Amino acid sequence: MIHAPQRRIPALYMRGGTSNGVFFKREDLPQAARVPGAVRDVLLLRVIGSPDPYAKHTDGMGGATSSTSKAVILSRSERPGHDVDYLFGQVAIDRPFVDWSGNCGNLSAAVGPAAIHMGLIDPDRIPRDGHAEVRIWQANIGKTIVARVPISNRQVQEAGDFELDGVTFPAAEVPVAFMQPVDPSEALFPTGNPVDELEVPGVGTLAATMINAGIPTIFLNAADLGYAGTELQEAINGDPAALQRFEAIRAHGAVRMGLIGEVPEAATRQHTPKVAFVAPPADYTVSSGRAVAASDIDLNVRALSMGKLHHAMMGTAAVAIGTAAAIPGTLVNAAAGGGERDSVCFGHPSGTLRVGARVGRTGDSWIVEKVVMSRSARILMEGWVRVPGD
Repeated sequence: MIHAPQRRIPALYMRGGTSNGVFFKREDLPQAARVPGAVRDVLLLRVIGSPDPYAKHTDGMGGATSSTSKAVILSRSERPGHDVDYLFGQVAIDRPFVDWSGNCGNLSAAVGPAAIHMGLIDPDRIPRDGHAEVRIWQANIGKTIVARVPISNRQVQEAGDFELDGVTFPAAEVPVAFMQPVDPSEALFPTGNPVDELEVPGVGTLAATMINAGIPTIFLNAADLGYAGTELQEAINGDPAALQRFEAIRAHGAVRMGLIGEVPEAATRQHTPKVAFVAPPADYTVSSGRAVAASDIDLNVRALSMGKLHHAMMGTAAVAIGTAAAIPGTLVNAAAGGGERDSVCFGHPSGTLRVGARVGRTGDSWIVEKVVMSRSARILMEGWVRVPGD
């Protein structure tokens, strides 16, 4: 039997925030993969190494976790006021599925540096030294992101002393602003309420803040679930019954938020919504062994992504946390002590993160102007990925 030779495709392998992903320039993809459809999905699945029944991604570029099974497609933007279009695919590990329903906030920090490296930004926009402001159109959700990319001698500066919990080594700081993460015409709270009673058969009725900022997110009180809010990954991921409960909560919450029509549809929408649980500040030890004091944080938050507790915090979920914390009456705001605030520092399994949010009122509606946080990014490898020619 004759087999087609492997095909090679230019790509970058990058870290952005606490995630890794394979970055492509759209024009470098095979023609049929430049548009949405089965060909593109199959290509990205093969690049990452999914589906993998062994959950190792041995034969691909994925890392067999939700944080490391990601793909990004970039192209010059034709949208006025924007430099680059950014499309994100969350690749499932154990099934042949790519979820295009949301953004990755962590990899958003790598889009600006990648776009500059790929030549997608006009050279006259790049200063000799300082920062290049890259305006990004997030194509999955139709939102604007502004990244301030550090530049040294007209090249992206990747080395630095900025430390990000959940990332082993320091790097250059990349401030990222999520502009109007909720359009004024959209409902910040899909149910119209900052807190609802969410009934989940087999689990119970839980107080829940369901918000659509950054990424659709369902916030719960840790105590209502029997948790302290200081748990690390193994406490949740090593408990199959707990994971089943969280998936049931996610599915029924998705219906209440209007994201799906029926509970079974949640299986085809793994990336969204997220589920997170919050608790007032408390001392705890992070996964690296470092102690975090209650006095250093405003609250604790733990979040699940693709069916598992995240090792740190998803950037898009941090947008939701910052937004909800700024609005009195939400569970997040209550866990942080209540009142009005324009920033919040929360604890997660790998450490802490500060996120700022500017919100306002128009009549009875809340308006989110922007949410800001700092991440870092670095090219880990560049060259070509290879996929079987068939």
